[in-house]
Amino acid sequence: MGGIFGLCLNSPCVTDLFFGTDYHSHLGPRRGGIAVFDGTRYTRAIHNIENSPFRTKFEDDLADMHGNIGIGCISDSHPQPIIMSTRIGTFGVVMVGRINNKDQLTRELVRSHTAYFTEMSDGKINDTELVSALICTKDSVAEGIKHALDVIDGSVTMLVSADGGLYAARDKMGRTPLFIGKKNGLSSGYCASMESFAYINLGYKTCHELGPGEIVFLTDSKITMLQQPRKEMKMCTFLWLYYGFPTSDYEGINAETMRYKCGASMARQDIQCSSTVEADYVAGIPDSGTPHAIGYANEARIPFARPLIKYTPTWPRSFTPRDQSVRHLIARMKLIPIDSLIQNKRLLFIDDSIVRGTQLSGMMEALADLGAKELHGRIGGPPILFNCKYLNFTRSSKESENIARRSIFDLEGGEVSPERLSEYTEFGSKCYRNLVNDVRKKLNFDTLEYHSLDRMLESVGVEKCKLCTYCWNGKE
Repeated sequence: MGGIFGLCLNSPCVTDLFFGTDYHSHLGPRRGGIAVFDGTRYTRAIHNIENSPFRTKFEDDLADMHGNIGIGCISDSHPQPIIMSTRIGTFGVVMVGRINNKDQLTRELVRSHTAYFTEMSDGKINDTELVSALICTKDSVAEGIKHALDVIDGSVTMLVSADGGLYAARDKMGRTPLFIGKKNGLSSGYCASMESFAYINLGYKTCHELGPGEIVFLTDSKITMLQQPRKEMKMCTFLWLYYGFPTSDYEGINAETMRYKCGASMARQDIQCSSTVEADYVAGIPDSGTPHAIGYANEARIPFARPLIKYTPTWPRSFTPRDQSVRHLIARMKLIPIDSLIQNKRLLFIDDSIVRGTQLSGMMEALADLGAKELHGRIGGPPILFNCKYLNFTRSSKESENIARRSIFDLEGGEVSPERLSEYTEFGSKCYRNLVNDVRKKLNFDTLEYHSLDRMLESVGVEKCKLCTYCWNGKE
């Protein structure tokens, strides 16, 4: 997915920029980048962070960075920030999101002779460069940002350093969040952050959460609203379910608290659907499955335990590599089993979601080999049937790679129509039960249940019409 952070202070900003950007490291696996403006020029650094933490890559760059305005990004794709010298001025851009009409926009810009692009090593155009080019089609940075939000199909939330301050613009459907923090004292000003917790320890307090499509301009002394927020919103529900760091709040709802509620709701669902099992322990798949498991254990009054411990000194919470064989190995290396909590035990494992299921299947196989008596699974969200059209939250490039879609293919003997597929999204239907049972077999569980969509959305606590559910039911 990725994360962005920026700020405008009355004093040097590089230290706050460094730590604020670093606090978004859980959102992206590939690159980190920061840029600082000193009133005359930008100083920028971009590094690969796939195999080492953000902090270790940027510490040596900080001494050469000076200025009061800065932007930073943790990226899951191309290098950022982008610095542009244009007819409307020099500016820097970071963004998070996905551009579905990228080819169309690129062709239009090239055909009109208003932009030229450098292909990256993967043969694609840098999304942030495209956003920058769209901004340049208008006569000011502010009008250019509005234009970019209007013409992009998909999702884009951005920060733009320009005009002596910082523009902050949230995606027009609010799929990703954006917060403004204010800092008082000798060093004062404002920051803009995708994660609400990223600036707390730096002395900022939340003063505003941008609405869908809202655009503001920050200086070190004030906030100016440039575009009012839209009423309609489709925020990514996965921020609460999985992506968001436990200390994050979105729309006033804390991620950790939501996960406790989600786990408790699954326990109540098991009771109401007569799906309860006798278990010695409830356990979470580390990391994000753990709070769901605590919520389930407390509600079901079954002891909570940690039979699998993540080796955090070298395997912090992170996304997994692109190569499937390496992913499988790393999944095994990350988690260390505790034999006394596994042998001859009936274990109920909770996870937030299942995409491919390859790692979970291997994990359950290993637990069975270690002597687990029974293995049960409960999943915080419904089966994932559709790849996200708006954010890159999974490495699956094809929907057929998702375990739920593979099961439907096996059950139906081939691809199915959209109408038939929709029957598999109906909680409790015959198709749904056949799907869950097939996934259960593939994952080596004795029993498996998914959380219903309605119950999961109730656990969030935001109006259902304001949450995106596309990956589960295919509805826009």
